[in-house]
Formats: sequence, structure tokens, C-alpha cells
Amino acid sequence: MKIVDDDLCDIWYQALLERASEYTGVFFVGVITTGVFCISVCRARKPKRENVEFYRDAKSALAAGFRPCKVCRPAENAHSAPLFVEEALALVRQDLKTRITDADLRRHGISPERVRRWFMQNHSITFQAFQRMQRVNIAIQELKSGRAATDVALDNGYESLSGFGYTYKRLTGAAPTQRAEVIVIHRFTTPLGPMFVCATERGVCLLEFTDRRFLETEFRDIQRLMNARIVTGENNHTRQTVKEISEYFAGTRRQFDLVLDAPGSDFQRSVWQALRAVPYGQTSCYQTISLLLNKPDAASAIGAAHGANRIAIVIPCHRISANDGAITGYGGGIARKEWLIEHEKNMS
Repeated sequence: MKIVDDDLCDIWYQALLERASEYTGVFFVGVITTGVFCISVCRARKPKRENVEFYRDAKSALAAGFRPCKVCRPAENAHSAPLFVEEALALVRQDLKTRITDADLRRHGISPERVRRWFMQNHSITFQAFQRMQRVNIAIQELKSGRAATDVALDNGYESLSGFGYTYKRLTGAAPTQRAEVIVIHRFTTPLGPMFVCATERGVCLLEFTDRRFLETEFRDIQRLMNARIVTGENNHTRQTVKEISEYFAGTRRQFDLVLDAPGSDFQRSVWQALRAVPYGQTSCYQTISLLLNKPDAASAIGAAHGANRIAIVIPCHRISANDGAITGYGGGIARKEWLIEHEKNMS
């Protein structure tokens, strides 16, 4: 949505002139004279006030016809972690089993309040909750390797087995002595904005843009269907996803090797498999998919299965158009769908 509040726009324009980092991701500015949109820290020559328009998200700027600036790469960098968050994460990575307190952050010149706000805005959890999930994810792997629960608890910074057991069960739904089924979730950036990838030990079960409509419903659905809890963390499948999606956007990958663990009915799975068979750089329609599946009267059911897809890009629902070739709805937004189709055509 275009922002029409002149006073707010004046504040944001001043932030653009000053390259104010605290406004990174708060607004996106479209430059009428060049047709690009930027974030506040862009190093490019600053436009005149009368030549800019402001938006709250990259999707709105794309929908208005602006393309991402090649200097500041707004859709990718607007949601990357600012320096103070990277510094906090670096402390965590030094020893994933050690809890970084607010006092620890302050000793390193990092504001705990700013870190907490960033995590709430971008992960919907606090920095401390993020750390707890990371430690529990490590504990799950260690317990599966055969280590005793008491040893794992003490090694992960807990003073007692009961305290560890309480946190473990609250996050996973199971006691440390039981096998816990979890889905790890990892957030990463792309040229079209940040995405969430969720994966079990078996494979990827969700890949969506973070601003996708009904994303919370999808999270609830995969937890229910897989009888598992979502915790922040990474595994081999999430790391492989980041690698392959980055290669896709760079134009060096057309086929994905990711292992998927997508819950769904046999019919839904057949539709998703048919979607994956649509060639890179081409589009199809429900009618064509129905003929491929030998179900000529199932177009509406195929549309429903298409809408139930939770793995964007890899299961390429963006390649499905109307029977007349018109670009129809897309969970990530029409502007993104148009961009993805054009991207593939240009790379073909």
C-alpha cells in the first residue's frame, strides 16, 4: 500500500537522506524517475522529494511497478539482521550450549531491548526463547545419539534434570526420555523477500515467503498432521534448501534435489508431483494437469490441491496460469508470481 501521510513520508525521506540504518525494512521508497525501489541505507544518489513514493513492504512496491534497486537489493537486505543482531548471534554461536544473558549483551555494548524487539518483529519470539529452542534442538540430537538425559541437561546449562525436562516438554510435547518429533524452522533472505523453511529429519515440509497469507494456519496444520512441534533451528534439509534456493535465484539451478516430507492425501501428492513436472520457464493450467492425471473432470479438486501446497518454488505452483494464459492468484502475491515467471523465461 502506498503511504499518503505527508508528515510520515517527510520523516522517512530524511531517513533516506541520512541513510539511517534503524529504518531498514520500515519503509521502501520508489523512485519515479528511475523505476527502482530502495531501502533507507541505499548508497545510490538521492532523489528529490517530489520524485519518490513510500511503501511499507517490498510486495507493495513491486505491485506498483517498481523493480528492486541493484545497489541496495531491498527485497533481500531489508530483512537481514542489523549489525547489533549479528553481534548477538555471534556470541550465541561461540557456544550454542551457553545462555547469553542481557548482562552479557550489555558487556559487549549490545542493547538487549533492541535485540528483543528485532526478534519479536522477525521471529515472534524473544532472543532468550530463540536460544532455548536452539539448545533444545541440540539436546534432541544428543538424546537420539544415545546420551543420558542427565548428561545432556547439565551439558546444556541446566542445573537440574527437572528444569531441563520442563523446558524440553513445553517445547517438544514429550519428556526427554521419550522420542520427540520436531519440525525445525529457519528464516533466510531471497531477492523477493525473506522465506521460512521448515523441515523434519525426513525432509522439507514447508517453504513460504514470510508475509504469505494464512502462514500461521499452515504452521498449525503441519504440526497437527505430523504430530510434531515447531522449534527454531537448522538441519541438513534446511541448509540444503538455502543453498538450492539461492542457486535458483542466481539462475544456476532449474531442478531441485531437495528431499520433501510434505503431508497430504494421495491425490494431493499426485497433483504436486504433476506441478513439479511443469518445465522450467513454462506455464500450465488446471485443465492440462487434469488430463495428465487422467481426471478430466477434476479441475476444481486440482485447484484445491494446488492451493494446499506449502512448498513454494520447489513445487512450482507459480507456473500455473488460467486456461487463457492470464496470471492468476498466488499465495506469495501476484507481483512475485510475475517476477518468478519472468525470471525463468529470462534464464531459459
